[in-house]
Amino acid sequence: MNSRQPKDSNFAVYDGKRFSAYGSGRVGGGDAFRNYSENTNFASSGFLKYSSASTGHHEGFSSYASDANVASSNFTSYAGSATGGNGDFSTYMPRVNVPDLKFASYSVNGNNHPMSFKGYVDDTNSGNQQFLNYAKNGNGVPVGFTSYGDTSNVIGSTFSHYGELANGANDTFTAYTSNANNPKNEFKAYGGSGGNGGSDSFLSYRDGANSGVDTFLSYGRKSNSGKTSFVNYGNSFNPGSDSFREYGKGSIGQSTGFKIYALNSTFKEYSKTGVTFGQYTKPGSNKGSKKVGGSFANKWSEPVKFFREKMLKKGTIMMMPDIVDKMPIRSFLPRAITSKLPFATSKLFDVKKVFKAHDNFVLDRVLTNTLQECEHAPSPGETKQCVGSIEDMIDFAVSVLGHDIVVRTTENVRGSKKEVMIGEVKGVNGGKLTKSVSCHQSLYPYLLYYCHAVPKVRVYVAEILDVISKVKINNGVAICHIDTSSWSPSHGAFMVLGPGPGQIEVCHWIFQNDMTWTTTD
Repeated sequence: MNSRQPKDSNFAVYDGKRFSAYGSGRVGGGDAFRNYSENTNFASSGFLKYSSASTGHHEGFSSYASDANVASSNFTSYAGSATGGNGDFSTYMPRVNVPDLKFASYSVNGNNHPMSFKGYVDDTNSGNQQFLNYAKNGNGVPVGFTSYGDTSNVIGSTFSHYGELANGANDTFTAYTSNANNPKNEFKAYGGSGGNGGSDSFLSYRDGANSGVDTFLSYGRKSNSGKTSFVNYGNSFNPGSDSFREYGKGSIGQSTGFKIYALNSTFKEYSKTGVTFGQYTKPGSNKGSKKVGGSFANKWSEPVKFFREKMLKKGTIMMMPDIVDKMPIRSFLPRAITSKLPFATSKLFDVKKVFKAHDNFVLDRVLTNTLQECEHAPSPGETKQCVGSIEDMIDFAVSVLGHDIVVRTTENVRGSKKEVMIGEVKGVNGGKLTKSVSCHQSLYPYLLYYCHAVPKVRVYVAEILDVISKVKINNGVAICHIDTSSWSPSHGAFMVLGPGPGQIEVCHWIFQNDMTWTTTD
């Protein structure tokens, strides 16, 4: 869609369009994108030069691409040279699996065109956002990020040359990637290289997050009279790692304050003047730290996902986690085909060629992440293999367990995300300690499973009953890992159950379309 329409536009329950040069040169008015691309699979939209050179134009994105799978949007040269007006991204891409956003040359040469990101990519999985040359040469272009990436899993953001040569930029990051799991954010040459009078505020940034890595490279470098405030930055119960290199180096009148800042931070070649550290949480100090449990138990770990073995007995009432399969519908390929397809990070160029994946696009990252996961070294005592055909899955299970095997999965999704009662419970192989092969789906163009042999487990089949009527609604399959000594201390199970690796067993349900193989009873 390439248009310079003079009228206001309202796009409700809309899907998958291109808005190139849409609203360019507009004077006044506004466009609203509400419930756009909702509940779709592979939502993709392009906003190239959207609202560029406009005056007093408002853009509103509300509940955009909510609950979509692999959502991708490209905002290149968005609001370039715009004067006045504002852009509002509210509840943008919530609960999306693999969101992919690009804001390249966004608000370049803009004049007082404020932007607001509220509830942006909350509760998402493995997303990536790029803000390249954002607000470059802009004049008074304030930007606010509120609840950005909240409770997301492995969210990644890149701010490269953000606010470069800008005048009076005012940016606020409030509750940015809070309660997230391993968020990774990179601020490269942010607000530097000649920025004048910029003001940046990081409030409760990565607060309560699990681990995470932030890199500030040449942040505010050679800027003039910049002011930056970090309050409750990285105040997490499981500290991450932060690196500040050339922070404010060569700047004039730069003012930076760190209040209640977390440990595991390095400062290299940063400005030796204008930087203050208040209530800095030094290594070994408990000051400012949080305890696991209650409201601080991370949502990403989903407390009901993991439970103790003693819960698997008749009459127990417990919450069932969300066991619904969130992956797109795909099919296995015959081994005769998969055996001829490249499948290795060393052959990534060939893999991308097969699936027509372009560099730095969402499919490129999906392929790269899955291949890396498949090649990741196994844990001690673990045997693993990624399989793209039913023949390969069966052969792997047989190689570990022998020929006399059976596969099990939870019967349906009834009871998911609800309180249920446990009925009759049967232990596989008499409830004895055994070995199993568990297979979980991975995101890939065709159906792919990550299968791994798990030693020292007990597998159970349990009736799932309605709490009120006591009627059977499901047959659940649960696996209990008895030996957790090799697990990471930051594993979500210990965040919820405590106390740590090797000290407790950890149980979980087999989700929809996942499965576990064992020897026949």
